[in-house]
Amino acid sequence: MFRDQLVAMARHNIEHVKAGTIPQEPGVYRVPATNYHDPARWQLEMHRIFRRLPLMLAFSAELREPGAYKAMQAAGAPVLLSRGPDGAIRAFVNMCSHRGAIVVPEGLGTARRFSCPYHAWTYDQHGDLVGILSREDFGDVDASCLGLTPLPVAERAGMVFAILRPGSTLDIDAFLSGYDDVLASFGFEDWHLVSRRSVEGPNWKVAYDGYLDLYHLPILHRNSFGPNIPNRALYYSWGPHQRVSGPNPRLVELEDLPEDQWPTPVLNGGVWTIFPHVSIATFDTGSRGVLVSQLFPGATPGRSVTVQSYFLDHEPTDDEREVALKQADFLEFVVRDEDYATGLGIQTAVETGAKSEFLFGRNEGGGQRFHGWVDRLVATDDAGLDTLFTRATTA
Repeated sequence: MFRDQLVAMARHNIEHVKAGTIPQEPGVYRVPATNYHDPARWQLEMHRIFRRLPLMLAFSAELREPGAYKAMQAAGAPVLLSRGPDGAIRAFVNMCSHRGAIVVPEGLGTARRFSCPYHAWTYDQHGDLVGILSREDFGDVDASCLGLTPLPVAERAGMVFAILRPGSTLDIDAFLSGYDDVLASFGFEDWHLVSRRSVEGPNWKVAYDGYLDLYHLPILHRNSFGPNIPNRALYYSWGPHQRVSGPNPRLVELEDLPEDQWPTPVLNGGVWTIFPHVSIATFDTGSRGVLVSQLFPGATPGRSVTVQSYFLDHEPTDDEREVALKQADFLEFVVRDEDYATGLGIQTAVETGAKSEFLFGRNEGGGQRFHGWVDRLVATDDAGLDTLFTRATTA
């Protein structure tokens, strides 16, 4: 199924390459400037987007074997992901049931048990409480009710999605809107992590606007990688999720081949975004790589943190790892010193109140669609959330 969609997108791209055109939105889209800094609006986004929706928190490849775990902060919530002895991924609030301490420090590792560093209460890979220090002196408690708090979790297309709201019944598959079928073409479950670092940025929407925007590439990135890149974009959407790519003349060369010989890595080019906070950008530096950017709101409306993870599609040799690390260094520079430096300037300027709205042109359909979904989610209460995604269609 994913190959049919990849080929259809490639043919659509080829048509626009030959015609010298791009699709355009019906009109200019306006976003209130206060949406980028108003505390009340930001709180709504935190609760109705980041605490209600599935967030992509890991690649399956980070948790390959039973016993593997990943502990992290996600939108202000401590999360523990663990692959149990049965091979299933589980997600928990990383919080001890005794007095609330963080049980597992941030990072990747393997463990059969998780012992709280405060009083040594101990949990197994299923999150069950299996040890209470000096239990005979503690008092009468039912350990079966004091396990780690589980979070809804699903593993799709080599990625792990979790919802930060315990007990949520939101259908993760409905939320993905079939996007995972296409993302499965990457085979992410077999990729290898090479580098990880964090970059501080502006309001999460200022930052995320850039991941959907090719319009700025030859201008903002003129001294890095942008001088020869056109600023025209093609967008494809699955519910709130989007792929963006430019008209690609390389695809025209495929027309002389049968479609079943069109290379999947070529068909996978561009930037794949997972609403509301992930960008997957593809690169070929002699090895096939992706930069996975996980964007999380910071402690205030005007700040965010992006975790950049660089993966290769195979176990790298020493030479390949060195090349990949240089690429990761370069991409960190581009985001930190070009994209986010500009974004932090935008944040300072927008908070003056000098402008009442931001504009997204007819060629900036990705941003238009993104903000439309943000507005709909902020306006939708819990009762209407399932219906919102049930109605999502592929476009």
